[in-house]
Amino acid sequence: MQYQKCSLQLYTSFLIGNQNRYSGVELSKVLPEETMSHDSVTRFLSDSKYAPGDLWKHVKPLVRLGEGYLVGDDSLLSKKYSRENELARKQYSGNVHGLVNGISIVNLLWTAGDEYIPVDYRIYEREKDGKTKNDHFQEMLTKAKKRDFKPLYVLTDSWYSGVENLKLIVKELRWNFISMFKSNRKVSITKGIYISVSDLPLADKQVRKVWLKEYGYILVCKLVATNGDITYLGTNDLALMDYDLFTKHFNHRWKIEEFHRGLKQTTGIEKCYATRAESQRTHIFASFVAFVKLETARIKEQVSWYEQKAIINRCANSAYLAANA
Repeated sequence: MQYQKCSLQLYTSFLIGNQNRYSGVELSKVLPEETMSHDSVTRFLSDSKYAPGDLWKHVKPLVRLGEGYLVGDDSLLSKKYSRENELARKQYSGNVHGLVNGISIVNLLWTAGDEYIPVDYRIYEREKDGKTKNDHFQEMLTKAKKRDFKPLYVLTDSWYSGVENLKLIVKELRWNFISMFKSNRKVSITKGIYISVSDLPLADKQVRKVWLKEYGYILVCKLVATNGDITYLGTNDLALMDYDLFTKHFNHRWKIEEFHRGLKQTTGIEKCYATRAESQRTHIFASFVAFVKLETARIKEQVSWYEQKAIINRCANSAYLAANA
């Protein structure tokens, strides 16, 4: 029998169509008449040389360079059941508030309000390349500038609101930012006297101009959740004095949280059984491409990522029930 070779097109379609088993053996079993061996999948994963930059050609038609927001954040791919994995290591997980064996990915998402388009990503491997998550974030922003992005704002959580990142965004890239700040971030309303932003007198829905330590003038406000939790926001856009508009812009940051959840739940990005770094890299890249396929269909057909997968499963169940009624 002549076996076919595995390809990115086939593998990404498999990731979308599958529900829980994302192995090469499973892919070889679901093909018509078993026309591909699982060894072909293994070779595809280990021998492919896809890099994060290769994602751009898949997403370029979906973005509008002069509009929208660029959102940065990282996500941990859990590998807590993997005894051996060349990319995984013990890392802090915000979901479990502790250390988890996993692979950390720094992502850059573009959205104009309704879209979820991952335009770049980096795998965090400081032991290998010496780069911090902030280094990766800065590299992706610089690459986005070279691709001629002109976002309305760059949106980040407090982890990526360090002075070096803010200065890069404003002074080198000539963009604006809206970032979360930790409550102990130092600001000044009286020259030479710094206080924590949490000690700053801020009335309800007030936007106030302050001096951010080691940076310069910014506007700050606070968000108060229904449970009493407070989030502090800052922007270099000194014209953004309207509280409702300020917070409306920032709320687009939550798109990346929804993206992370969707990526994990629809593409099996955490569920590759391979232990070699090269295979994991290929699987991660293919998962991003699979998500872009789902997002493209969602935009065009107004069908959610989850419903697209449910339709596939529904067809299989219907066929099974029809054959066994």
